[in-house]
Amino acid sequence: MLDDLDRGLVHALHIDGRAPFSRIAEVLGVSTQTVARRYRRLRAEAGLRVVGLPAQDHTGQAQWAVRLTAAPAAAQTLAHALARRPDTSWVKLASGGTEIFAIVQAPHDSRPSRSLLLHDIPRTSGITAVSAQLLLHTYLGGPTAWHGRLQALDERQREQLAPQAHTAAGPTSLTAADHGLIDALRHDGRAGYAELAAATGWSQATVARRLADLRARELVFFDVEVHVAAYGVTTQALLWMTVAPAHLDEVATALATHHELAVVAATTGQTNLLANALCSTPAGLHRYLTRRLGALDRISALETAPVLHTLKAAGHSPRHPTPY
Repeated sequence: MLDDLDRGLVHALHIDGRAPFSRIAEVLGVSTQTVARRYRRLRAEAGLRVVGLPAQDHTGQAQWAVRLTAAPAAAQTLAHALARRPDTSWVKLASGGTEIFAIVQAPHDSRPSRSLLLHDIPRTSGITAVSAQLLLHTYLGGPTAWHGRLQALDERQREQLAPQAHTAAGPTSLTAADHGLIDALRHDGRAGYAELAAATGWSQATVARRLADLRARELVFFDVEVHVAAYGVTTQALLWMTVAPAHLDEVATALATHHELAVVAATTGQTNLLANALCSTPAGLHRYLTRRLGALDRISALETAPVLHTLKAAGHSPRHPTPY
């Protein structure tokens, strides 16, 4: 479990993933050494990691929510194989370990069920069912973090940590040359300029300038990965809901304010609204489903799948992955 200082550090990194430890320490009222020590401990014990990600609207890629049902003996092996792929994120084992969920990046003109599943996964993998739904709009998630991680700092502290304004002068969209930089940031969003320069072949000054441009144009954002169990979450569930199109925006906007949810996204398919619920206990999930979610009469159907493990979050798989 995280204490107040840990929570403040995580919240600070959500505001500015590359903020110097000295600035975070000043805002939190502790020494720079204390912040650095806490950061190292949280990396080792709670899976803390800052990752740099491209804004989805500028990637030229579509995101697909892919669900696979597999025989129990094959599901874990398949899930780990998917987690190692560079085009996947949020790989989860659900429904007692018989269902795999993943977000798959694919070119706008292709379906992941064709490019990924039919060609890259062997027929002997034991898959018994496959579905893929295109993510149309994200109401909560991505640059908008789970509310449970954003309650440690007051308004004044948030203002002190806000990244400084920068006048962008570079290209107004992601370029082919940016891919190496973003790929390095997916591994470690706090990588130093020397490391980023080695990954891109640019000078450190060029890296610093281009990264500042990308951030100023909101073409890149920084996400924070940390085990949700450190926040007292023992029960996760994926929720697939059906809402009449005329009410979809209204319902999704309301759900995005719920502190129990980490993701809310509109999708194609018979179920057109996807959410990820984080609760302290199974009883807490039951209360959320029956009382708060149940109060929204616009939801005509609901499917719930408990999550056992998250094998991969937003960034590239770490060398020694552990469940989130």
